[in-house]
Amino acid sequence: MEHQSSVTYGNGFQNGYRGRDLSETGVGMKFDFIVVHESAHEWFGNNVSCVDVADLWIHESFANYAENLFVEYHFSAEEAQDYVIGCRALIRNEEPIIGTYGTNTSGSGDMYYKGGNMLHTMRHVLNDDVAWRELLRGMNAEFWHRTVTTEEFEDYICHATGFDFRPLLDQYLRTTELPVLKYERGDGTLALWWESVVPGFSLPVVVRINAKEQRVQVSEERCVVELDGALESFELDRNFYMDVEEVTGTGAGRSAE
Repeated sequence: MEHQSSVTYGNGFQNGYRGRDLSETGVGMKFDFIVVHESAHEWFGNNVSCVDVADLWIHESFANYAENLFVEYHFSAEEAQDYVIGCRALIRNEEPIIGTYGTNTSGSGDMYYKGGNMLHTMRHVLNDDVAWRELLRGMNAEFWHRTVTTEEFEDYICHATGFDFRPLLDQYLRTTELPVLKYERGDGTLALWWESVVPGFSLPVVVRINAKEQRVQVSEERCVVELDGALESFELDRNFYMDVEEVTGTGAGRSAE
């Protein structure tokens, strides 16, 4: 546990979490989970703490994400992506991450793996690692030795990055629905839009259309991409934690990214 200045260790002096790779990719066995995760709480949890336990994601989502940053620094960016994406199998999406305020009730355990994937997604939405690093460090300077609310975090994130992350945070923290990226092929065109999202959900995502990577701004309204020929393949970059669904005249086939 992450007691301030006195982390309690109980992982049997082995790598992984009690000998298990949470990501099932092999990457989780490269480091001692407890050392990394609980040490990360000295920043998110002990330096910056939530006012109400309903906002415990401020502690756990960032500590989970720190595991990913540790892997990226000590091993490779690809392995870090493998790790955080591999942990998606542990996400249940049964209850919102934020709990009920004023009742000493925390939210879903998804605050760990879904929260980490939310932050990983936000990093790739922002597409500026310098700004992202400054954001993580800036939070600990701005809220130094303070208790904070989700709303304060939301305001700071939007101000520091210059990007309105509120709809994304609302979607992942307060609902159990994953955004669904819908696409429909036309005559030399491809239409894209979001469904199952909160109002105002609009994000740039990286997709591969006919194996060619491009960044596209997608909202609830259809946006149309002009193609050089017929659509042969469509793929959402794996770093975006969302669902993808093709709309056809005979029905839709859905795949979780």
